[in-house]
Amino acid sequence: MKVTLMMVMTADGFIAKNANQTSTDWTSSADKEIFIRRTKEAGVIIMGLTTYKTINRPLHGRLNIIMTRNPDTETSIPNQLEYTNAQPAELLKLLEARGYKEVILGGGSTINSLFLNAGLVDEMQITIEPLLFGGGLTLFNNLDLNQKLKLIEIKDLGQNVVNLRYQLLK
Repeated sequence: MKVTLMMVMTADGFIAKNANQTSTDWTSSADKEIFIRRTKEAGVIIMGLTTYKTINRPLHGRLNIIMTRNPDTETSIPNQLEYTNAQPAELLKLLEARGYKEVILGGGSTINSLFLNAGLVDEMQITIEPLLFGGGLTLFNNLDLNQKLKLIEIKDLGQNVVNLRYQLLK
């Protein structure tokens, strides 16, 4: 199962000013197009409950897996919106058994950190927007890392926006 972490961030490295801010408030249409295309290709996106609440609706045309400590307090819609407290490796096995070959990690920092810390992320696709927040949420939560990356692709999306694809070297 291929795991691609896909995020958008400011030029100073922030994915949001705070936990309530949705990325659609400040990201380019080019980033939104890449995100929609890639998540629909994979067929499934995994995100945390806080990230989901900033969107507050399932993303159409793909399975939305929402990681939360208390999935029983939420209402799932089978094969569209599902809540889970499964550990990352267990969740990937369950999705693979359902026929998925790739998942997109859509944040936030806690979920990104869980999967990276477990050694489950294969690739990162990061869009850099020409904007500075000066502070806010980062891609990961306080991980002590020394993870090497290999640059696979750089795309100029226009309007001073770039998209970077990295392979995580294991």
